[in-house]
Amino acid sequence: MSLSSSSVYPESTTLAFELAASLGYDGVEVMVWTDPVSQDVDALARLSDRHGVPVTAVHSPCLFFTQRVWSPDPWERLERSVLAARRLGASVVVVHPPFRWQRDYARGFVAGVRRLREEHPVAVAVENMYPWRAGGREVLAYAPDWDPTDGDYAQVTLDLSHAAVAGADALAMATTLGDRLTHLHLADGTGAPRDEHLVPGRGGQPCAAVLTRLARSGWSGNVVLEVNTRRAVDRDEREADLRESLAFARTHLAAASWSKLGLAYAVAPDGTVEPVVQDGAA
Repeated sequence: MSLSSSSVYPESTTLAFELAASLGYDGVEVMVWTDPVSQDVDALARLSDRHGVPVTAVHSPCLFFTQRVWSPDPWERLERSVLAARRLGASVVVVHPPFRWQRDYARGFVAGVRRLREEHPVAVAVENMYPWRAGGREVLAYAPDWDPTDGDYAQVTLDLSHAAVAGADALAMATTLGDRLTHLHLADGTGAPRDEHLVPGRGGQPCAAVLTRLARSGWSGNVVLEVNTRRAVDRDEREADLRESLAFARTHLAAASWSKLGLAYAVAPDGTVEPVVQDGAA
């Protein structure tokens, strides 16, 4: 279970590594954005070493406000993300579908993602987005599509908050993707027309069901917490949200694993799951 550095925004990438280590996360997904540290691969390597927390994924700078981070050329941004992942030992690069106005990039996107996957031992996992809404109307902001489920992609990131905004069935998407599901962004949403990234369990998304299904299937991909803590009144509240999210994920992943083995389990007060020795058991 990894922590996305975006989960501590507006605080720094440096803090993300500190909190991941202190709270017991297994790794960090680095969101490359305007924070200079997030763009400095050597600095990220030092943070990883200092805190003993590996970088498990790199999120390419493809947000609306990061269009000039590293380069105004989207292909250069994506290729630099892949090289950063290789340097840091990360197995996944997360990328959004192109914006519709990025016509050349969008035209060659599917083939370009395939080329990068073939040239580098890194999964380039295309993330599901959602239609934009304005004046009660849907605006198709992404091309070829906001939903990579039917696209010709070998690896996909499923974001549960984005699925909520789109009104999509996240559990069905996970099932349809099958082995192509490489990466999961764990967050909740209410279905409001905005990207909420709530702490799992605070919205209406099937967060528990998705985790349970993946654990029972023996899925070996990455689960990454990507929540919005901008409204936290202080660092203690932010840490509490991240601690609660980690307990939620580990509870459902572990419970599914114990259930798959036919073993009884109990959830401890700290959210950990432990096997229960039944009467007569050896």
